Amino acid sequence: MPVHDRPLTPAARRVLQVASELFYERGIGSVGMELIAAEAGVTKKTVYDRFGSKDALILAYLRARDERWRAFTTGRLAEVAGARDRVLATFDALGEWLATESGRGCSMVNACAELPDPSHPVHGLAAEQKAWVRALYADLVGDGVLADQLLMLHEGAVVAFSVAGVRDAAASARAAAEALVPRRLSAAGP
Repeated sequence: MPVHDRPLTPAARRVLQVASELFYERGIGSVGMELIAAEAGVTKKTVYDRFGSKDALILAYLRARDERWRAFTTGRLAEVAGARDRVLATFDALGEWLATESGRGCSMVNACAELPDPSHPVHGLAAEQKAWVRALYADLVGDGVLADQLLMLHEGAVVAFSVAGVRDAAASARAAAEALVPRRLSAAGP
């Protein structure tokens, strides 16, 4: 059974939580396994026994954060009826997420920047996340070109918020999406 498929022990959950906070706040390259072990209150051997390598721990961190983001987004969309309103709700959810969870920007993009080799598994994981967001928009609007435009608004809002300090970036992206998305989208979708 692959390491990431095994259930997490309490110690492993603590390691993942600590690693996630440190990787996101300080950067992957700035955080060593010794620091993670010390902050989690476990031995370095425990970290390696559970995760195998720093790369595996990085992937576990990114997967867990992505799962939280997807659950958060789909939860917000479940509260809204109508395809157009659901598209717009993605930007409301993004604004909430940015304000509470993502001051340093997208963890996937940050990881790709720190691990620039395109063959590193973080690049595939990041591509999967972006494909999920694009597919979400495509399912809602039934138009690949419009889905691409909405993805660009979404990603641009993340960058504007985290890099340029535009605190209402998601609201601005929502306003642009409102102009792009046809009013004729029905409650059932495209």
